[in-house]
Order: sequence, then C-alpha cells, then structure tokens
Amino acid sequence: MTQADLLQHVVATLEDGGIEYMITGSIASSLQGEPRATHDLDVVVAIRDTDVAAVLGAFPHPRFYVDAGAIREAIRTEGMFNVIDVTEGDKVDFWMLTDQPFDRSRFSRRIRERALGFEFQVSSPEDTILAKLRWSRMGGETRKPYVDALRVYEVQQEILDHPYLDDWANRLGVEDLWKRLRQDAEPI
Repeated sequence: MTQADLLQHVVATLEDGGIEYMITGSIASSLQGEPRATHDLDVVVAIRDTDVAAVLGAFPHPRFYVDAGAIREAIRTEGMFNVIDVTEGDKVDFWMLTDQPFDRSRFSRRIRERALGFEFQVSSPEDTILAKLRWSRMGGETRKPYVDALRVYEVQQEILDHPYLDDWANRLGVEDLWKRLRQDAEPI
C-alpha cells in the first residue's frame, strides 16, 4: 500500500464512519506549498468512544499496529494515537480535536481539496502556516516546519487572509516567526 493509498484508506474509513477529520502536517503543506517526502500522515479527528471498534476494524492486525487502549486514552486526554502500517513502515498520527480556540478555529475552516485522485478535508493554507510556525516554536530540532510554512506562504500569499494570520500569530505567540517568514519569502 503506497502512502497515497494509505491516505485514501484513512479518508474513506473516517468518512464512511461519519468521523469529522482534517488532514494537516506535511501532507497539507506539500499540497499547498512545496512537496516533500514524509513517512507519516497527520490527521486531526473528532473520534468518540463509540468509534473505537470501527477504527480498529479498518486497520486489521497483522498488516497494521493500533492499540485500542491508546485510542481510548487519546480520546480521554485529547491527545494522540497512531496507526502503523507494519509492512510499509508508514505511520498515521491521529490527533484528537481539542477545545483549544486555535484547534476549533482551524477545524471550522478546513477545506475540501482534490489531490492524488480523490477528495478530502485539509487545513486551510493560513492554518497550515500557523500550525507549522507553532511546531517550529515548540520543536526547534529541525527547520522543516518553518520551511514548510514559508513555502506555503510563498505559493499562497496572494490569496491568504492576512488579518487572520496576524491575529492568530499574535495569539499563538509566533508573531516574530510570522514576521521573519514574510521577510524571508521570495517576492511574487
């Protein structure tokens, strides 16, 4: 199963189960900016306890590794769990939708994109930039999140909602990175 096939399987599982979701991370930034290789898929989900059996059934052992206890713990703590494709080594990180204002805002602004031969819900370019800047601030181990945000900005800058970006960059405490990103961006 290719990564695109895995993504399509994840999307079909969530949509067939009526589970709200949003593709984020490197997949979103690759669609909206500069494509790059990644071995994981990041998905924000609104999974409930009643969805656990369907998730487990969609990713059967031995092809996939997923732990029911980890799913329930993620739901309880608004954390994350993952599914690993044991054969290919790809990983899906399922991040629980939280009640944090930015999570609620970006989830409400998700958009439907067509890529890789199918449609799915993905974070808006603005929210992809903001999330990548937040990861850049928190992680610091690599420049990847910052560069991802920069490339999305460079590709999308003419259509971005700049007041929204200014507001949330301030609220998330990444206004210095947001300012630097605009300075670093290649002119149109």
